[in-house]
Amino acid sequence: MKEIKNRGMSEELYFLDTYAIFEIIKGNPQYEKYFNANIITTIFNLAELNYNLKKEMTGEMADKYTEDYFNFIIQVTLGDIKNAMDLKTKHRNLSIPDAIGYAVAKRCNAKFLTGDDDFEHFDNVEFVKK
Repeated sequence: MKEIKNRGMSEELYFLDTYAIFEIIKGNPQYEKYFNANIITTIFNLAELNYNLKKEMTGEMADKYTEDYFNFIIQVTLGDIKNAMDLKTKHRNLSIPDAIGYAVAKRCNAKFLTGDDDFEHFDNVEFVKK
């Protein structure tokens, strides 16, 4: 499993959805260029990450990975929530954390990094599938 290290070396900003964080943790070579990228995420993605990691590993290990990404959390605004729920009403398959994350990414001029098929044809998405 890949641990995050020296962030901030890239000029481009990426929003990591839960899918992307999983792939980075697993050390997926297709996500290698993002291992040291300038990143942000939300508390909602970390909650989803922690829950799903706890289904695959010990709670202690899952908590450690979640803590590693805590420093990259960006504040969610009321505008982000409104925009995200507008998006979700049009694309019902999106999870609430992903819809919020996409809205935050757009507000912050960050590329939304994912391998989630629901986002493959969205603008402002960097789509990387396993």
